[in-house]
Amino acid sequence: MKLNFFIAGFLLVWSSLGLAADPELRMLSEHPVDGMRGGNLSGLAKCGEQLWTVSDRDDDRIYRLDTQDKVWKAEAVLINVPPVPEDPGRTLAMKTQSFFRSLAGNGALDFEGITCDSARNLYVLSETYSAILKVSTNGALAWLTVSPKMLAKARETGLLAHANALFEGLVITGIASTEIWLAAERQKRGLVRIERRITPIYYTWYCASGCVVMTEGGLAPQPPQFPGSKPVERDFSDIALFNNKLFLLDRNAFKVCRHEMLTGKQERCWSFAADALVPSRRYASEHGMTEALLVDAQGAWIGVDNNFATRADGESRPIVWRFSAPEGGWSQ
Repeated sequence: MKLNFFIAGFLLVWSSLGLAADPELRMLSEHPVDGMRGGNLSGLAKCGEQLWTVSDRDDDRIYRLDTQDKVWKAEAVLINVPPVPEDPGRTLAMKTQSFFRSLAGNGALDFEGITCDSARNLYVLSETYSAILKVSTNGALAWLTVSPKMLAKARETGLLAHANALFEGLVITGIASTEIWLAAERQKRGLVRIERRITPIYYTWYCASGCVVMTEGGLAPQPPQFPGSKPVERDFSDIALFNNKLFLLDRNAFKVCRHEMLTGKQERCWSFAADALVPSRRYASEHGMTEALLVDAQGAWIGVDNNFATRADGESRPIVWRFSAPEGGWSQ
C-alpha cells in the first residue's frame, strides 16, 4: 500500500508539472436533462439517430432523449421487468445494500449502463445483479442467459469484490452483435467479454477461457484542476465502441482512454478536466461524477450523474456534455 501511495504521489507531481499531460478535449456544448424522475443519469446509447439513457434510481423505466433544444427532455418508456436471475456469488454486504436501496426508492436493480445492437434492441445493465436485460424493439423484455462461469472467473481475478463496485457499463460488438464487453468499476477495475452462441433451445452468452481481458488496481492521481487533488482508486464508469476500439471513461482521472480489443491494453488517453472542472461546473464531491460515454467520429458525449447534488452555478439536473474529437481523430 505504501508503494501504491508513493507511485501515485509521484504521478501527481509529474502530471502537475505538465510532463505527462494528456491532450485536452474541447467542450462544444452542455445539456441539462429535464424529466428524469430519479435523476442520476447513468448511461447513454445511440440507436440510429435516437439517444437513450437510464437512471440508477429508476427500475421501471428507461428514457428516450429529445435533443432538439439546449435543454434535453427525457421521455420515460415504462418497462415491466421480469424477475431477475440471482447471482450466487453476491456477498451479504451486496445483498444488504440492495435491500436498503429497495426500501429507499425505486433503484434496487441499479441500472448503470445501456447499449444498442445492430437490430436496435437495447440492453440494460443491472449493477446489483451483474445481469443484462434485453429490451427488444417489439417491447419484449428478457434477462440474458449468461454462463455463471463469467462471474466466477471475474471474481477469481479480483473483480466484483465489493458492493457498489461491480459492472458499471457495457457495449455490444460484432457484425451480428455476438459479443458484449463489460467494464468492472473499481477495486479492481477491468474488462470482461462474453460471446453469444446458438444452442438448440436458445441463445446463451458464454465466458471463454480468456473472457477476463484485463484487470488493474491501485491508485492514480486526480487531475490538478480538481480541488484538493489526491491519489484515488482507479475506476471505470462506462465503455464505448468506435472504429474497432474500446473507449473507457476513467471517471476519477477525468479522461477518455482508448483500449485495444484483444488484450484491453490502454493505448492513448485524452483529458476533459480543463473544461469540466471550471469553477462554475464543480460539485462538492471528492470524486468524479461522470457515468456515461458515447464516442463517434465528431467527438464524445459524456454524461454526469450528479447524484442529486447541485453544482457551483446552481444547476441540479443531470448533464450531458459534448466534446469535439481530438485533432487528428481518435485513431492518432
